[in-house]
Amino acid sequence: MIELEKLLRELAQPGVVLELVVLVGCLAFSYGLCWLAGRQQPKDSIWFGRGVVDGLLFPLLSLLLVYVAKNIVDDYQIVPVLRIAVPVLMSLAGIRFLARVLTVVFPASALARLAERLFSWMAWLAAILWIVGLLPDVMDQMASIQFLMGKTTVSLLGLVQGSLTAGVVLVLALWISATLEKRVLSQTVSDLSLRKVAANAIRAMLLLVGLLFALSAVGVDLTALSVLGGALGVGLGFGLQKLAANYVSGFVILFERSLRIGDTVRVDDFEGTVMDIKTRYTLIRSLSGRESIVPNEKLITERIQNLSLADPRVLLSTSVTVGYDSDPDRVSALLEACALSSERVLRDPEPGARLAKLGADGLDYELLFWIADPQNGQLNVRSEVNTAILKALRAENIEIPYPQRVVHLKGAAAEPAAPPPVSAPSMVARG
Repeated sequence: MIELEKLLRELAQPGVVLELVVLVGCLAFSYGLCWLAGRQQPKDSIWFGRGVVDGLLFPLLSLLLVYVAKNIVDDYQIVPVLRIAVPVLMSLAGIRFLARVLTVVFPASALARLAERLFSWMAWLAAILWIVGLLPDVMDQMASIQFLMGKTTVSLLGLVQGSLTAGVVLVLALWISATLEKRVLSQTVSDLSLRKVAANAIRAMLLLVGLLFALSAVGVDLTALSVLGGALGVGLGFGLQKLAANYVSGFVILFERSLRIGDTVRVDDFEGTVMDIKTRYTLIRSLSGRESIVPNEKLITERIQNLSLADPRVLLSTSVTVGYDSDPDRVSALLEACALSSERVLRDPEPGARLAKLGADGLDYELLFWIADPQNGQLNVRSEVNTAILKALRAENIEIPYPQRVVHLKGAAAEPAAPPPVSAPSMVARG
């Protein structure tokens, strides 16, 4: 507690006012510079964030200015306020760096938010220990706590420092991969699927390199990874065949672009739009809102109908029956006009009404028409066309006949019965 008492005595000196003025000046200058430079930056920028003080640049620039000011003012008086500001700004810079990178790379991950909170607690605790002068004693105590890992003795301080180094390296790898995806791939690769596989490959490679550096920083002998690699190869060859096949199939799909995000496909009896292509599975969403998770191996080894690969247009049909006394030419023209009354029905190729057969109850027509946006639904446009047909037939007094059946009774003579009123369906008995 001697250091804390010394700090309190120094804070009672009259020169503290000058330090506060210098500190406020450094923060104000940093704020103004960040505000001017970040006005045109996107909200997901790691350097500027959603606000001026939310990004990484503000605490870094403030730390630099405060450190320089501390060294200058230290030649004339003691600087307790500026000494306190240095560890506080260092902790803030580390927290902002981790938070912004994780927000950009994993925007909806609860695990990333948990890691951010844990690091924030550790950073502020370290800053408090630094300010009160207890950090060297705590580090000495941590160095005295040692563990035996195989033939290597590792201290608790070494584990903590190695973990921090590993975390910094991995976060840097994530930052570089996110920057390459945003700045380079988004401008050079126009295809969304190819851009995604390139981003995944770059991220995996950088994370692998970062993991090797991190393990080396912790003190793990990297030569032991050869044994792990051999065991992993055996596991992939036997127990993880399906998993490995799905991962390989995912990269094949993305490279060949046989399926792309946004395509309308039919897998077995499930039809929908490809929402995302991951390394292990593909997510397909139907028009009803249901989602299907399809393993990538299935998309490679089985027949899949891609309704958007060659032509996004889809042919729809609807059936209607009219009475035998109707004019066939007039009915055909009326049905085609009803199809064209819908904005989603294509004019080229134009709709066509065909007399499919001479039915038992009337003339059976089949109306064929094309749409170019099946992802917006098919039943709704068919319902719109059917409604227009019903209104048009009623307006033209064209009969839509009800089904009728004639039953002949054989054997004993039956009493003649009055015919029932015409209904749907009607039964007429004759003997």
